[in-house]
Amino acid sequence: MGRTRVAALIVLAAVLISGAREEVVEPPPVSAAGPAAAPALADFDEIQLMRFLERANPALSPYQIQRIAAAVMRYSAKYELDPVLVTQVLWVESGARPWVRSPLGAVGLMQVMPHMAEPLELGGNLTTIDANIEAGCWILADNIRRLGEEDGISAYFWGSNIRSVVYLDRVKKARAAVRGASES
Repeated sequence: MGRTRVAALIVLAAVLISGAREEVVEPPPVSAAGPAAAPALADFDEIQLMRFLERANPALSPYQIQRIAAAVMRYSAKYELDPVLVTQVLWVESGARPWVRSPLGAVGLMQVMPHMAEPLELGGNLTTIDANIEAGCWILADNIRRLGEEDGISAYFWGSNIRSVVYLDRVKKARAAVRGASES
């Protein structure tokens, strides 16, 4: 077992033992939000997500890995999204790098354009892990609710003028990477 993995598990154990965890996330009920709503919740958990993040971006500290995993699980549940889908989008958008900025102004793990997050009135700024993942989940869930799963995922990248399925295909291909890295 690698040092990073051991350190990540120690951080997670310390958080759980101290009771400092913000909330217990219960899987959401299956809703009319569509097929992205809950299929992987039963078999994809925070520990598996932490394994994926550790392999996806070795530059992340154990603390960052734990924070990202907790935020993905929390906000995917809040917005009734599959946490695997959220992780796929996060991987395609930023390679699991919280510090990334695009030339067009998108920021963070979910590569959120600041003007898109304004209606949320988030505490803190969009570069923080929690605010960025919440904004990304909110945008993705709204897209899926309005457009259906495939167009909603495509619209996350293209906006209202979807010009191809290239982004959707990249997100779909990321599922294998997320699942594979988290299952060992």
